[in-house]
Amino acid sequence: MKHLMTRFGAFLMALVLLLGVSAAQADQLADIQARGKLIVATEGNWMPWTYVDETGTLTGFDVELSRLIAGKLGVEADFQTAEWSALLAGMDGGRFDIVCNGVDYTPERAEKYDFSDPYVFTEIALVVRKDNEDIHTFEDLAGKTAVNSPGSTYAQRAEKAGAKMIYAEAFGETVMNIVQGRADATINALGTVEEYFAEQPDANVKIVLVQPGDPVCIPLRKTPESATLLEAINKILAEARADGTLSELSVRFFGKDLTEAQE
Repeated sequence: MKHLMTRFGAFLMALVLLLGVSAAQADQLADIQARGKLIVATEGNWMPWTYVDETGTLTGFDVELSRLIAGKLGVEADFQTAEWSALLAGMDGGRFDIVCNGVDYTPERAEKYDFSDPYVFTEIALVVRKDNEDIHTFEDLAGKTAVNSPGSTYAQRAEKAGAKMIYAEAFGETVMNIVQGRADATINALGTVEEYFAEQPDANVKIVLVQPGDPVCIPLRKTPESATLLEAINKILAEARADGTLSELSVRFFGKDLTEAQE
């Protein structure tokens, strides 16, 4: 009996150690810090959120925010670019640690992902061709054709309004669909539309409506392993908000401070 109890005690000790190792391995933040890099998924073609500048450098509001977060975590930001439709799916599959790409918080997405605290609050614009006099509100999209990225909240808004959808990944492609008559309208972040107008002042499209959008957050996989990473990101965002860094980034890339909820 004594030997049996000794063996049982040894078994319990081994089990405790094994569980401890598994728990440590299951800590996503610890894994990131051990590897020395935060793998960030982003499009790389959506100004001013994430884009390649004239020097060939990936930059934008979300890119610089990701670099800030990575630096505070003591690691480097490793950016992996992909089309919007592949970003969340890639994180689901474990290819990316976070997606930082102007991701709107919605209750539907929150059923599948954990979200950081909001870091900016967008304004959204309804865009049509310059000669379009039929569309002035979202309600006017009923029976019309809208163009957006598949799976985006903008596409969901258009569908909810009764629009038929066609899809495009890049905003420039979206505009071309409208200009060439394949689509009647698009909904997108006002900052993106204004940036496009700055680059293409003669573009044959116009804004007919602007209204507050959804809060923008960083999504993470909804697992216990991500809890420490989510806590760390929220702490970094809170510090960046308190010391003005978040506002400075917003003004730098959007031309205005979007860090407070829009009325």
